[in-house]
Amino acid sequence: MTDVDPDELRDRLDDLQWRVTQESGTEQAFTGVYWDCHDQGTYRCVVCDTPLFRSDVKFESGSGWPSFWEPMEPGVIEEVSDRSHGMVRTEARCARCGAHLGHVFPDGPQPTGLRYCMNSAALNLERD
Repeated sequence: MTDVDPDELRDRLDDLQWRVTQESGTEQAFTGVYWDCHDQGTYRCVVCDTPLFRSDVKFESGSGWPSFWEPMEPGVIEEVSDRSHGMVRTEARCARCGAHLGHVFPDGPQPTGLRYCMNSAALNLERD
């Protein structure tokens, strides 16, 4: 995890970005800037700028959140058991800074069969 100054971070992130990344919140489905985005580029962590996903692994999941079938590199996403809200899920965090990104589900397309269901508020798209 990187050393991110919490005061600087609070000043830099908007309220939704803070709630999602620092308090494990979730943006409302079909409202995030990237859920229906088809631009080419690299999706980066909004907190520490780590490259997380390429647009060529993004797919239409119908969930209302940007969904990817594979991270950019092994190890950039930390997967943690999440038992909140009376469910058992796999939380996805940025492995570098620990920011909450979303959740991982086993119902994605091949070749991985995974769906990394991310919050737009946790991402910045660096367009090609």
